[in-house]
Amino acid sequence: MNLYIIRHAIAVDEGTPEYEDDSQRPLTDKGKKKMRLIAKGLRSIGVEFDLIISSPYVRASETAEILAEVFKKKEIVFSENLVPMGDPDLLIAEMNEKYSANSIVLVGHEPFLTALISLLISDNAGVDMTIKKGGVCRLSADDLHHTRKATLEWLLTPGILVEMSEK
Repeated sequence: MNLYIIRHAIAVDEGTPEYEDDSQRPLTDKGKKKMRLIAKGLRSIGVEFDLIISSPYVRASETAEILAEVFKKKEIVFSENLVPMGDPDLLIAEMNEKYSANSIVLVGHEPFLTALISLLISDNAGVDMTIKKGGVCRLSADDLHHTRKATLEWLLTPGILVEMSEK
């Protein structure tokens, strides 16, 4: 199984008066444009996936929609277990119970994504890493049912992916 863990693209700043509810903050125009290039960069390096699971927050769902459009995927599944303060154990259980895809994209937020990656690669939440907005991490795992061990294949910054989209 391959997991592509993607942090949402650049969104309207937290605390912006029109978006006092954090879950409603959308992507900026710059964020949408950059995410489209990031998705094209992923496609250019041969990334393929069967399923997109996204946080229901607007900025994450818009990021997932851009990925779906670029990769010509029809369905996005939304999970409350991908919200910023979600529980990685609950997401893993949900994935094991509901989805049998070989390659899954997870679109979410920090600090949740780092905690999820940490749990999967080291069995704790203490791995120190930074996933920039629009950044992508690829993990591979034989099975998440019996063991929660995954291998970190790569972590790419948005800048690298944008450059790849232009080649």
